[in-house]
Parts: sequence; structure tokens; C-alpha cells
Amino acid sequence: MRRTIVGFSQDESGDWVARLSCLHRQHVRHRPPFQDRAWVLSEAGRAAQVDSDIGCTPCDQAELPDGLRAARTAGPFDDHSLPAGLRRSHRVAEATWGVLRVIEGSIGFTMATDPPITRHLAGGDHQALPPGVPHSLSVEGPVLLAVDFLVGEAGAAPSGPGGQA
Repeated sequence: MRRTIVGFSQDESGDWVARLSCLHRQHVRHRPPFQDRAWVLSEAGRAAQVDSDIGCTPCDQAELPDGLRAARTAGPFDDHSLPAGLRRSHRVAEATWGVLRVIEGSIGFTMATDPPITRHLAGGDHQALPPGVPHSLSVEGPVLLAVDFLVGEAGAAPSGPGGQA
């Protein structure tokens, strides 16, 4: 899945890490011939990459980024009170992650990652929902579920084109 680079920081070893719009972080090293990213070696080069896209494998695998905090919870909903919008394809807002929690019963779940995720979720199961990724659920009988919405920590906002966090 392609995500936008929103800034850069350095890790404890001094390697450059891209901060992505999905709230993941990804090392961007220049190690030819395997990784040709000479642009990471200069502030101007890094600044030129802000707002460009890069692949994010953790989003395709629906892996929650580190450092998220709960912002709010929708629900719980049962099979009668579940809003129609949640029964058809929809997305979580950008820079926000969701966690679908099935409390009781079961649902079918699909998400347009690469490759697509298709699961049967039963009571006690949960599914991370990356920002902006279409997903849908189908109710398979009596169910009780909720969705937790998570955002980055207050200090996780981008600090500028080539700057360090």
C-alpha cells in the first residue's frame, strides 16, 4: 500500500526514518545496489521526498503502529443498531486507526489490502483498520461489536520537511 512521507527523524543509530501519513515509520537507508536512496543523505534530498509516496507493508498486513492512543469508541452496536454505513464498504479517516472488536456473535470481514484480508471474526476477536483502506463487514446473526479509534501521540506530528523529531 502506498503512503505519503510526512517528515523524517533519526533513530538511535543515526539512520533516517520516514514518518508516514499512516503513522508508521520506515527506515530509508542508502545501501547500493540494494537500496538506491542517495537523496536520504542530504537535508535537501529528504525535503524533496516529503509528500511523495512509499510502500508500507505494515499497512497491508493491518499492523498497528507504535505509540497510538485511544481517541474514542463507537458502539457497542448490535445486529439491529449497527449503522447501515458500517454494513457497506467504508474507510477510517486519514491519520486515524480503528480496531474492530467483536464482543459477542460473529461477522464476516473483508479489507482491500494487498493481498486482501478476508476473515470470520467471532466474540473476542479484533481486527486493526488502517486509515483510508476500504473494508466492509457482514452480520451473520446476533452480534455485539464496537470500534475503537486510535490516533498518534500529541508529539508525533510532523516537524517539517527534513527535520528531526
